[in-house]
Amino acid sequence: MSTIIAGALRLCSFHRRLLHQRMSANVGLVPTASLSDSGQISEEVKKLLSLKSQLGIDPKPPKVKGKGNSEKSKESKKPPGEDGPKKFVLKTAKGTRDFAPEQMAIREGVFNKIIACFKRHGAVTIDTPVFELKETLTGKYGEDSKLIYDLADQGGELLSLRYDLTVPFARYLAMNKVSNIKRYHIAKVYRRDNPAMNRGRFREFYQCDFDIAGQYDPMLPDVECINIVVEILSSLNMDFVVKAIQLVSFDDDGVFAACGVPDHKFRPICSAVDKLDKTPWPEVRKEMVEEKGLDPSAADKIWEYVQLSGGTELLEKLLQDESLTSQKKAAEGLEDIKLLLQYCEALGISNRVSFTLSLARGLDYYTGVIYEAVLTGSQEDAVASSDDEGSVGVGSIAGGGRYDELVGMFDGKGRKVPCVGISIGIERLFSIMEAKAAESGQKLRTTETEVYVIAAQKGMVEERLKLCKTLWDADIKTEQSYKKNTKMLNEFQYCEQTGIPLAIIIGQSEIEAGIVKLKVMSSREE
Repeated sequence: MSTIIAGALRLCSFHRRLLHQRMSANVGLVPTASLSDSGQISEEVKKLLSLKSQLGIDPKPPKVKGKGNSEKSKESKKPPGEDGPKKFVLKTAKGTRDFAPEQMAIREGVFNKIIACFKRHGAVTIDTPVFELKETLTGKYGEDSKLIYDLADQGGELLSLRYDLTVPFARYLAMNKVSNIKRYHIAKVYRRDNPAMNRGRFREFYQCDFDIAGQYDPMLPDVECINIVVEILSSLNMDFVVKAIQLVSFDDDGVFAACGVPDHKFRPICSAVDKLDKTPWPEVRKEMVEEKGLDPSAADKIWEYVQLSGGTELLEKLLQDESLTSQKKAAEGLEDIKLLLQYCEALGISNRVSFTLSLARGLDYYTGVIYEAVLTGSQEDAVASSDDEGSVGVGSIAGGGRYDELVGMFDGKGRKVPCVGISIGIERLFSIMEAKAAESGQKLRTTETEVYVIAAQKGMVEERLKLCKTLWDADIKTEQSYKKNTKMLNEFQYCEQTGIPLAIIIGQSEIEAGIVKLKVMSSREE
């Protein structure tokens, strides 16, 4: 009887013995012969189920094995990670990009010209960390502070990625007690901006800064910074104009005061005016009136001034404007610009500089003359036509100004170090240069190799290596094939494709004679 029940319940050997022992001990199971009616059968089934529950056996009947269950069983036994490769999108983060060798060749050429200009003016270079204490950057950028990338707490320090190179430079001066330096710095900065990749606006990008720190006579450091902008952009064949304004003339008793702007609204209105290079006036006016609470008549008066631009003639006209000259700082600012334009004339760059009242950069740390370079003519149209955001103009390709109080913000005693500097909008320049290269159809060299060593026969690897070593030691840029035996036709094709100007050919007869054969790839002359 126990054997029959054990078989029906699919018991293991241990539970079989346990069932047999309990039945032998008369646990109440009735012999098969006595199961004469359905009532007894039902009662015995209940006892069997109860016993099965006590023994820890699943009372559900086993499923019939089929093809589907077998496949599922096999699938469930697959080790983790054997379900095939995980699919994901290969892309760079928003606002960033990779650069191919052809693009890097353009970038390297631009960097070399910029660095050469900085060094020509006697600048030294420094470097600062890519991230700073958050408190170092906070409150220095006006409304743009919201674009700072904050990092997660690292060991009790609240950190942020640098937004520009100017504030870290000011921190460097204060921390190291430096009062006089002319420095350049080329490095990446980070902004949580809305990127426009085809216009050279990214979230990660290079800045090229040149700054002069120290107490000097008015406008002399400032005009040199403007001259550097002119030199660099001219060397890159850009069509541009440098717009300049004395920010102090806008101050609490400057142009804004003459227009009826309250003192406490100076910075917000300055920030709004700064958007005129890329936002239509009606939208800027709406921001001034509705968002910043400026009186509409004051906004209209500002519009009358910000439309003005020109040179010495405009400046003389404004010096006759009593509403401006009655404001002390406005009069001082106009006199500073007059001196600046005189120095520009002496340097022969006055044709590249325009005095304007539409410039009011929104960064909080500027205190004096500010300026920015913008594209003109066909280049402006080309970049503007590629804009997918519908904004007006193309923005600046270089900018800067005076910031005499920024270093004092980091000095415990408030010690001020007057500073003025410029920053080249290098990514926008790269975009323009890449577009020019694409239009010209000219093939760009991505290497600087001068000589390619070719063996005319097989089994001459060691001779090739010796010749390459001689050329490398002589500081001659040299390449060779990484194959033991090569075909000369393939080697010549490689030289033509990569623009290598010369090929040196060696064979057994040349080695015995102690000579080499030199081939000019452009003319095929040997």
